[in-house]
Amino acid sequence: MRYISLDLETTGGKPQRHQILELAAVVEDTKTLLPLPELPAFRRVVRHPEYVGTAGALALNAGLLEELARKEPNPELCAPDELLPQLREFLLGQGFRPDKHDCVAVVMAGKNIASFDLGFLRELPGYGKLVRAEPAMLDPAAFYLNWRKDTRLPTMQTCKARAGFEDDTVAHQALADALDVVQLLRPFYALPVYQQVREN
Repeated sequence: MRYISLDLETTGGKPQRHQILELAAVVEDTKTLLPLPELPAFRRVVRHPEYVGTAGALALNAGLLEELARKEPNPELCAPDELLPQLREFLLGQGFRPDKHDCVAVVMAGKNIASFDLGFLRELPGYGKLVRAEPAMLDPAAFYLNWRKDTRLPTMQTCKARAGFEDDTVAHQALADALDVVQLLRPFYALPVYQQVREN
């Protein structure tokens, strides 16, 4: 299976009010595993005329705001209405094909992808026409859940700790976090339980 691990950094948690600052996506092919640094990657920082956000989110993304404030050319810089067209071109270049409505539909993975990132993606011009997520999404939290002890799905940091990462801190950088999700999912590609499922 091929999927994209996608992560966003935003100015807050409300898709109708706050803005995407950074989007990153990496393509994973579960049949042909590449070293993480060699995975095809897409990253954009998004320049808005002005920014609306919470103090916590803006402080967390101070480095991104500095990058967005620089005057020198940045090939990873785009406007909000350019984001999905550029992501679509990347996906087409990676062999993803449009459906009968000319929309590129992809399986997406990410920590809180369905409850957080998807809401912001839906607010972008072209969502559902240029690019859309398949209905079923992959969140590593389900794979690292302790069904007897946890009272909620584990955080990214907890997932990384349970996976035995040397460093379980969360970068809060879109590309690094997208790669972490791939690394969290990889141990589950070939578990014996999946090998016992009959192929149709």
